[in-house]
Amino acid sequence: MNGADTAWVLICAGLVLFMTPGLALFYGGMVPVRNVLTMMMQNIIPLGIISVTWVLVGYTLAFSNGGNSVVGEFDAFALLDLDTPQFHTVAAGVTIPTLAFVAYQMMFAVITPALLTGATAGRLRFGGWVFFLAAFSILVYPQVARWLWHPKGWLFQLGAQDWAGGMVVHASAGAAAVAVLLVVGRRRGWPNLRNSPNNLPLMLVGGGILWFGWFGFNAGDGLQANDIAAQALINTHVAGSAAMLSWLLVERITTGHCTLVGAVSGAVAGLATITPCAGYVGTGAALLIGLIAGCVCVLAVRLKSVLRYDDALDVIAVHFVGGVLGSFLLGFFADSTVNAASDDGIFSGGGGTLLWHQTVAIVSVVVFSFVLSWLCAVVISRTVGLKEPGSEQEDLDHVQQDSSAYSLSGIGARPTAAGRAAVDGGAGGADRHSAPSHLISAVVNTGRVDGLRDALLMAGARSLELSDTAVYSGKIRTDTFRSEKRLIDFDERFRVHAAVDSEHEEAVVAVLKRFGAEPESIYRVAITPY
Repeated sequence: MNGADTAWVLICAGLVLFMTPGLALFYGGMVPVRNVLTMMMQNIIPLGIISVTWVLVGYTLAFSNGGNSVVGEFDAFALLDLDTPQFHTVAAGVTIPTLAFVAYQMMFAVITPALLTGATAGRLRFGGWVFFLAAFSILVYPQVARWLWHPKGWLFQLGAQDWAGGMVVHASAGAAAVAVLLVVGRRRGWPNLRNSPNNLPLMLVGGGILWFGWFGFNAGDGLQANDIAAQALINTHVAGSAAMLSWLLVERITTGHCTLVGAVSGAVAGLATITPCAGYVGTGAALLIGLIAGCVCVLAVRLKSVLRYDDALDVIAVHFVGGVLGSFLLGFFADSTVNAASDDGIFSGGGGTLLWHQTVAIVSVVVFSFVLSWLCAVVISRTVGLKEPGSEQEDLDHVQQDSSAYSLSGIGARPTAAGRAAVDGGAGGADRHSAPSHLISAVVNTGRVDGLRDALLMAGARSLELSDTAVYSGKIRTDTFRSEKRLIDFDERFRVHAAVDSEHEEAVVAVLKRFGAEPESIYRVAITPY
C-alpha cells in the first residue's frame, strides 16, 4: 500500500463529499425564498440514499471484477467480498486500499443525480424524488460508470476517455434532467414568473465550495499523488477561471452588465467542461477549453427560451452542455505527452479516431441515461407522484417541511424586547379602557420596531398594528437575473395603524413623523364600533 496515494485519495473523497452541501447552498441561494429548504433537502438527501445503494449494489454493478462489458455481477454485494478493483485511467502499480476506492467513487455517485435538481426546482415532490434517486443510482449511474471507468467497459475498450466524469457525471445527469423535465413539465406561471433569487451571497458561498471540492473531483481521479494529479488540479483551476472571464465578456456584450451570477455560473461551466479532460491535456489546452466553455454555455442559457423548456437554474446549459462539450473537445486536445494512458487528439497528431470514439460514447451515454431516467420518472409520476400541484409550488418549504428558511416578515425579523410600554401600560398611565375615536394610518421607514412601539404607546395609542407593505416610489430601478431584467418601482416599508382618542391624536402623529412617516402617507379615519 502506498501511504501518500492513499492519503490523497481519502482527502479527495472528502473534498467531493463537501461538494454536495456546496451544491445545496449554490442552488438554495438562487431559488425563491419560500423554496429554499426544499431545494437544499433535495440536494442533501442523496448523501443518505445513494450512500446506502452504493454500498449494497451500486459499487458491485459498476466495478465488480466479474460481469461483462455492460454490467457487473453481484460478487461484491454489500461489500461483503471485495477483491482488489481493476483501476482505470492510471498506470499499473496503483496501491491503495479497496475501500478507499469505494469511498471515493461513492461521492461521485452521490452528487451526480443531485445536479439535476436545479433544472426541476420548484416542482418535485419529496417522496417521488427519493424513489427516483434510488432508481437512478441502481439502474443508470453504475452502468455508465462501468462502461467508461472499468477496464472491461465497452466504451473503455472502444477507446473513449472520460477523466473524471464529463460523461459519467455531467452528461448523464443532464440527460436525466431533460427526461425528468419532460415528465414534470413547467412551473406554474412559467415563463412569466417573477420569483427573485433569495440570497445570491449564499449562492457565491456554494459556488466557492464547489470550486474548492472540484480539486478533489478532478485531481484525485488518477488515484495517485503525482505529476498528473498536479496537472489535473492546475487545469481545473485555469479552465474555471478562463470560463468565468469569457462568460462575463459575452454577458457584458449582450446585456451591458457583468453579474455575480454570471461569474459563478461561468466558473462552474468551465469546471464541468474541463472535467473529462483534466488529466489528459496540458495547461494551455485547459485555458482554451475554459474560454470556449464560457462562451458556449452562456449562449446555451438562451436555448430554454427558444425550445421553451423550464430549466429553472440552467443545469442543461451549464452541466449538460459543459460535460458534452468537454468530452467532445478532448478529441481535439488530448495529449499523450501529458498522460501516457491517453490517446492523442487531432491537435496532437492523433487524427480523428479519439474524436469518433468520444462521439460514440457521448451519444450512448446521453441516450441511455435519458431513456432510463424518463421511464423511471414516468413510473414514479403515475404511482407515488413526482410533481407537486401547481397551487403548492410557491411555498414548498411550508408544504413539505412546515418551516421556513428565513423569517418572511420584516417585523418578525426584528425581535422585540420587553420595552417600557410593556411594563407601565404605556400612554403615560392614561386610562387604557377609554374607547378610541380615530384610527391613524401611516407608512414609516424604520428598523426601530421597539422604539416605534414604545413611543406610540407612550404618546397615547390605544392599540397598534404593524405590517409589511410595498410603496410605489415612482422611481424605476433595474434588477437582473440570468440576463432577464426586472423593472422594480416599489420600496419596502412598514404600515402602522394606531387607534387613538382625540386628546392624544396630535402626539401620535408627531411620533409617526419622527420615525420617518411622510405627511402625505398619514391618514385619519373615524372609528365606528359595531
